[in-house]
Amino acid sequence: MNDRITSEDSYQSLLLLEEIAKEENLSQRDLSKRMGIALGLVNSYVKNMISKGYIRVKTFPKNRYKYLLTPKGITEKSRLTYQHLHYFTNLYTAAREDFRHLYSNLEKNGVKKVLFCGVDEVAEIAYLSLQETRMELAGVIDINKEDERFFDHIIRPLDDLKGVDFDRIILTSFKKQTMLSEKLKGFDVEMNRVCKLGKN
Repeated sequence: MNDRITSEDSYQSLLLLEEIAKEENLSQRDLSKRMGIALGLVNSYVKNMISKGYIRVKTFPKNRYKYLLTPKGITEKSRLTYQHLHYFTNLYTAAREDFRHLYSNLEKNGVKKVLFCGVDEVAEIAYLSLQETRMELAGVIDINKEDERFFDHIIRPLDDLKGVDFDRIILTSFKKQTMLSEKLKGFDVEMNRVCKLGKN
């Protein structure tokens, strides 16, 4: 599945341009929280966008800044939007097939309850595909999304997984897959109980 995934850089670039297009007075720290990436990484993206002429910076007193899209930035945002719409259409088709295959194997192995780890557009596809099985969604965990809703489930922090009865954890975020996998190791999760697409 990984060969079908679009560049993380282009995805984050699109998110950044979308946030700046809202024309709110956002700091890099605000952008970091909204995009779910490190502050240093936001700084790197902003510098790159400025150097390419996609955004400009308006300076206010007291060292405050406002980021604005340039005409070139608006064109780039449109290009990236089209690219990602195409990507997500392909992602949906491929992920649906991959989840069907994964769930079929899990059911053959007697799995009854799964726990989703990571919430993004892939998790939604995983949920839709799960409805075609006899398995139950035991819960949903993620980083920095605690207490948000995912369908009829409340998203819980990773350390809540010890209180959940599940047979397998399914990594349901491509963007955060590696990070979530490492975090689960820190909670002493047996990695043979963790499933990700293309690895089962």
